Amino acid sequence: MTLELVILEEAVATIEIYGIETGLIAPGDDVLDAILGAMGELGLEFRDGDVLAVATKAISMAMGALVELGDVEPSDEARELAEATSLEPEFVEVVLREADEVYGGVERALLTVKSGIMAVNAGVDHKNVGIGRAALWPPDPQAVADGIRMGALERTGRRIGVVLVDSRITPLRRGTIGLAVATSGFEPVEDCRGRRDIYGRPLRITWMALADDLACAAHLAMGETDRLIPAVLIRGAPIRLGESADRGSAKIPPEDCVFMRALGIRGPGPRPGRL
Repeated sequence: MTLELVILEEAVATIEIYGIETGLIAPGDDVLDAILGAMGELGLEFRDGDVLAVATKAISMAMGALVELGDVEPSDEARELAEATSLEPEFVEVVLREADEVYGGVERALLTVKSGIMAVNAGVDHKNVGIGRAALWPPDPQAVADGIRMGALERTGRRIGVVLVDSRITPLRRGTIGLAVATSGFEPVEDCRGRRDIYGRPLRITWMALADDLACAAHLAMGETDRLIPAVLIRGAPIRLGESADRGSAKIPPEDCVFMRALGIRGPGPRPGRL
């Protein structure tokens, strides 16, 4: 799959997006090896400045970050939340274990925070992992992203950026878009404060979430159903490569988040556990 996006910024630039179909990823597989093999079949090679987007689900499968739900004993809290949301009690128990905060939920979904990221069900997912299982986010997504980037450099000699991609939802919008769970090798956000708009007015609060924008592009190519496209090559993205990129700059504390502040959530506190 190839998508082309033309953007205008000082000069015309083209962003190319290549979906990389690898087949099923199984526990113990080398994800980068599978990606490079699939790229070879497509006639693709890395170039300096490329971005490789990889689905967290593929990493979780390869690392065996899976839970057999039949082995989980749900707590009373999990059973109560499961009844209120029509989720399986065992699944909810896994979410409670993975989440740092749980703020309630709706049908089939709990709103949570995990590792400073607001996510549904703390990233726990039982889609495309087999019956009776759930996949977790990789234990250390940043280490995974760094490892893929360094592995690509060692195997190909090319300096690339890496973004691990999952799906997320947006308040008051239906459907999923991409989320950058971790990035490596490039600045994940671009500070536009102080620059001027087309009328010459300086911007005051605007940042561009480059990593999340790229995750959305990759999510479009990966899809959410039965496509076997766990990786996407993005070429021509307006990023700045750098070994010392501030990977935590994409996150903000709850007190600075408009959604959290507007809802009266100022920071970590007791987990509500009730809807």
